[in-house]
Amino acid sequence: MNNAGIINRNAPLWEIEATEFSDVVDVNLKGTANIIRHFVPAMVKNKSGGIVNFISGWGRSTAAEVAPYCATKWAIEGLTQALAQELPPGMATVPLNPGIIDTGMLRSCFGGLASGYPAPPEWAKIAVPFLLKLGASDNGRPLTVPIRGANG
Repeated sequence: MNNAGIINRNAPLWEIEATEFSDVVDVNLKGTANIIRHFVPAMVKNKSGGIVNFISGWGRSTAAEVAPYCATKWAIEGLTQALAQELPPGMATVPLNPGIIDTGMLRSCFGGLASGYPAPPEWAKIAVPFLLKLGASDNGRPLTVPIRGANG
């Protein structure tokens, strides 16, 4: 499971410094690719295993003031789709939108409204059984953890 990620400070794209933009790309996108390069060769050799690359709701839509984050999560979605075409039969990779989770990163964007969403332990109770059901037939399928948040 590739779940490393950082978000830029909330600001219009033209106000994001190049170094901050690069940091988001380095952690979110390049970090995902580096983990794939490190672990997947052994998985391919054994012709088994699965790779779950965490994206975000903002990897399938966008929001103001988080353009670098959105861009990297969209890129991970595409990277995962391409990787799915490269894997041997019996293996799988999926781009996973974990849903909205009350984390420090979410609070940087949503403020106190983030508390209307599940905290990580609550999320895990739903996500773990969902993730354990993934298999080769899911290869390349964009998935979303079925959680409920502030609106039910």
